[in-house]
Amino acid sequence: MTDLHWFSTISTVVAALAIAIGAALPAWAMGKAIAQALDALARQPEAEKIITRTLFIGLAMIESLAIYTLVIVLIILFRNPLLEYMLQ
Repeated sequence: MTDLHWFSTISTVVAALAIAIGAALPAWAMGKAIAQALDALARQPEAEKIITRTLFIGLAMIESLAIYTLVIVLIILFRNPLLEYMLQ
């Protein structure tokens, strides 16, 4: 097998692993944040607006981590900057 073949195989495996971890951990964090927000709403229903607003800001920040992971994986798969180096 050539070096280019190994490089593309390893890039694909690393991308698959990154997207698996990059999707699973933010999903776990979102579930934990929602559970804590529901717990806070059960204890203080009068603070619904503040808790909901804070929850949505936190969920947006958590989701941005998954989006960043997706962008990096797409760069690794389709526009890998090291590929030109391997072709030389």
